Amino acid sequence: MAYEYDDQNIFAKILRGEIPNDTVLETEHTLAFNDIAPQAPVHVLVIPKGPYVCHDHFALSASEAQIADFTQAIGQVCRLKGVQPGEGGNGFRLISNAGADGVQEVPHMHVHILGGRDLGRMLAQE
Repeated sequence: MAYEYDDQNIFAKILRGEIPNDTVLETEHTLAFNDIAPQAPVHVLVIPKGPYVCHDHFALSASEAQIADFTQAIGQVCRLKGVQPGEGGNGFRLISNAGADGVQEVPHMHVHILGGRDLGRMLAQE
C-alpha cells in the first residue's frame, strides 16, 4: 500500500514551527506535547518528526533509530508525567488511531498517552 502524506496537517505545521505547542519532550526524531483539549489529567501527544501517516506506516517505513527514539520517548514522557505504574504512578493508556475506522483525525502518526485518573474500560462490551 502506498501512503500519501499530507504535509499541511496540523502536526506537520507544529513540527515546522508554524503553530505553537506546549512541548513536554523533544528528541532527535520525536516531539511530545500536551493536548490542547485534554481528555484526562495527563494527555500528551507523541509524534515522530518524519512524514508517517499512521502507526503501520511508521512501523514498516521508519528507520530503526526513529522507531527506537519514538519508543524511548514514550517511556520518558510517562516518567516525566508520573504515570508509570512501576515508579509510583497508577498507569496510563496508550492509543494510536489509524484510518477512518480507527477515527484518526490527523493524518500524521501519533499516540495519545492518557493518565492521571481511572480511564474505565477502553471499549464497551457487546
